[in-house]
Amino acid sequence: MSSSNTEPAITSYAKAPAKTITAGGTTFAYRELGPKGGIPVVFFVHLAATLDNWDPRIVDAIAKTRHVITFDQRGVGASSGTVPGTMEEAADDAYTFITALGFDKIDIFSFSMGGMIAQDLIVKHPDLVRKLVLTGTGPRGGKGIDKVVGVTYWDMLRAAVTRSDPKEFLFFNRDKTGKQAGKAFVERLEERTVDRDKPITVKALRTQLKAIQRYGRSARSDLSKITQPTLIANGDNDRMVPSVLSEDLHQRITGSELIIYPNSGHGGIFQYWEKFAPVAAKFLTP
Repeated sequence: MSSSNTEPAITSYAKAPAKTITAGGTTFAYRELGPKGGIPVVFFVHLAATLDNWDPRIVDAIAKTRHVITFDQRGVGASSGTVPGTMEEAADDAYTFITALGFDKIDIFSFSMGGMIAQDLIVKHPDLVRKLVLTGTGPRGGKGIDKVVGVTYWDMLRAAVTRSDPKEFLFFNRDKTGKQAGKAFVERLEERTVDRDKPITVKALRTQLKAIQRYGRSARSDLSKITQPTLIANGDNDRMVPSVLSEDLHQRITGSELIIYPNSGHGGIFQYWEKFAPVAAKFLTP
């Protein structure tokens, strides 16, 4: 049954319907919200993340005026298949998904590993993307990216000991402010109560970690191919993807904007969502 154009657009990520589309032998799980029409904003998610890992405060701010699409990568959450072993393969999967939905032009909002995949996608398909948001991420061959495996396993252990979510350690500083921000972020991720996604498997997480390690140890990409307006943001103390790599991206992507939030880590945009969400929404205004 097709929805009537008179129905108001869903602008709450907690209420976005779960959908699937099959392309290239993979059934991709996705959610969409916001007013339809025009160029959509496709969200590229982080390591170990499913559809339930996007901060609703950021998604909802953008979905007020834009058609937003989030999706599970192959082998993650409710998407079928096995997790790709490289970022290039993940970028190819993203291209398959986007074109299956019928789009030949998109904006991208990416975080962490999602930003790595987004860069590979643009290098291969420079005309696909109109505007680009890169947060908590770094370039192919970026110094220190390959340390992510050790950092992740260590923080997962610390989280297990304290019975908390690993993201509280991986994304936020362990001072009073960071701890509060981490708990608030994890609570926001629980706001959706129906039709939640399946968590990532341990095997899939390990595959993703190896892919990030490979990305960190490989030759640099030619980022001069990224000529579209680009917004880069991070915290000043990112332990997962060193903050200096955001500066590196800024230097290599001509005309890009850079925001570094103080006293914050990998999840700086989530700690400072009240400042960042309107900035991102404005940047992504057509």
